[in-house]
Amino acid sequence: SEEDMNKARFLATQAREPERHYEHKEIGYNYRMSNVLAGMGRGQLLHLDEHIAKKKAIYMAYKDAFAEIPAITMNPYDESCMEPNYWLSCITIDADSPVKPLDIMVLLEKENIESRPIWKPMHLQPVFADCDYFSHYEDGSSVSEDVFNRGVCLPSDIKNTPEEMAKIIEMIKGLFA
Repeated sequence: SEEDMNKARFLATQAREPERHYEHKEIGYNYRMSNVLAGMGRGQLLHLDEHIAKKKAIYMAYKDAFAEIPAITMNPYDESCMEPNYWLSCITIDADSPVKPLDIMVLLEKENIESRPIWKPMHLQPVFADCDYFSHYEDGSSVSEDVFNRGVCLPSDIKNTPEEMAKIIEMIKGLFA
């Protein structure tokens, strides 16, 4: 039936509700890869180092551009560990900044540039509302909630041109001017 088909597709695409952030009322799955997509993935492995280098360049462009803005912190990585893959460049905004993550997302959206909130913590997902979770701040607050409330996933596509990156950076910097 069409109802069953729609339910199967919903569950196969992580049971994600139609919200700006990732919202889940049911447990879903990530069952979307076909044989054709798997073959394409194997082919892309030949370009893995090149893609990681491009992702690193995007991360570094943001890091360098926002270094002069104290309210912005790039997603950190431990330099003593293995080199990260730089898959997604994210920032957090200081809690006392007049610029909020939604300001950045809305500004970019007006130019048809996609950005997203940081992933909503699992313990805030309705499907896990009755589950225990651990916080890490001494005051009992949640690290993940703090990052979710202050974070933005920036455009990180390896097809971003230098001109597009410059535009994104200037738009964001303009909010902090």
